[in-house]
Amino acid sequence: MVETYVVALTFLGLLILAATVLPELLGEYAVSVPIAYLTIGAVAFSLPVGLPNPDPLVHSDLAERLAEFVVIVSLMSAGLKIDRPFSLGKWSSTWRLLVITMPLTIAGAAIAGWWALGFVPATAMLLGAVIAPTDPVLASDVQVGPPGEGENAMSDQPVEQKHEHEVRFTLTSEAGLNDGLAFPFTYVAIAIATAGLAPSGWFVDWLVVDVAYKIVVGTVAGLILGRLLAGLLFRFSPSTKLASTVEGTEALAGTLLVYGITELIQGYGFIAVFAAALVIRHRERTHEYNQALHDFAEVIERLTMAVLLALFGGAVATGLLENLSFPAIALGLGFVFVLRPVAGLLGTAGSNMEFADRSVISFFGIRGVGSFFYLAYAINEATFPGARLAWSLVGFVVLVSVIVHGTLATPVMEELSRRGRA
Repeated sequence: MVETYVVALTFLGLLILAATVLPELLGEYAVSVPIAYLTIGAVAFSLPVGLPNPDPLVHSDLAERLAEFVVIVSLMSAGLKIDRPFSLGKWSSTWRLLVITMPLTIAGAAIAGWWALGFVPATAMLLGAVIAPTDPVLASDVQVGPPGEGENAMSDQPVEQKHEHEVRFTLTSEAGLNDGLAFPFTYVAIAIATAGLAPSGWFVDWLVVDVAYKIVVGTVAGLILGRLLAGLLFRFSPSTKLASTVEGTEALAGTLLVYGITELIQGYGFIAVFAAALVIRHRERTHEYNQALHDFAEVIERLTMAVLLALFGGAVATGLLENLSFPAIALGLGFVFVLRPVAGLLGTAGSNMEFADRSVISFFGIRGVGSFFYLAYAINEATFPGARLAWSLVGFVVLVSVIVHGTLATPVMEELSRRGRA
């Protein structure tokens, strides 16, 4: 037992070291940092050194909680770096992806899971809900930069017209919002698994509670708590040497407070955290403390992401994908290379964006930690036939997404930057 603990500490130290040096070492190469974390985990858990079994079904509670923590920290980080003021018009590209692309993805994945793999309706619906949200954790290479960068990117324009380039903004804002909006669809799957397919047994409660109440409460709580936190943060930003040593830690405190309070009153904490981050970011747009808050949130995000991805790599190396069949592999590839790109193009059709921008936004629907959370959460709440295959399929989709999107993100975004579109 002691030896296992020491090995685990050594492994954790290796991951933290990797999280600090790999971004610099791999900056000029096609191999992304998440791929490196996956590789480290796969190698470590393949060695006979006494590391515990990382199977997410065996440790479903830990998988749910770790993924949950990584997601909420990444949502705070994403919200703190969006420079564009929130409005229906200025966020039109985001609404298109949430209202059109996301439901199309859910429906397509659910139907495919039922038709190609023989999933029962509950498991097929869960597959759709799990596959739908894009990931705020693994998408840093295609997201907007730190606070203020969007304003500086177009320095020759009037202040009121400055904002992030559309591709990066859309991918960041979509990832920030659709993680919370996947919850109602996950609850549909849970309701079908527990009460049956007939909607008479669950539809009204789902519509009133899981859709209307929880979304409204999550949004309102995020706005109110964000405003309170912003007033506190910018009024009492560090001015002494002692206070400066913990500069930015309020970002983590705020994340946990907003998420915890919102969940206690039965709202969607994911939505609340992102909404609060947006309020904080735009309370004092030019305040230098915005950078400190974002930087600390990003450090926590990167460290926890390294741990989770290493565990995922270990799970892959020790048999997570062993239940995959050829139809499941084909389906997983279809989710990444067909379903999301087609749904994304349909969602952005008729917008003012050029086709190249729409294509990049549609293709880079990165799947990752959010999918792990929803799958673990649902399986902990109800019994889903085919859960092992579902984990294998979702793990395969995330693995393909990490490798393909991680490899292509930097060169594609650099090419768009050269053309003045990212």
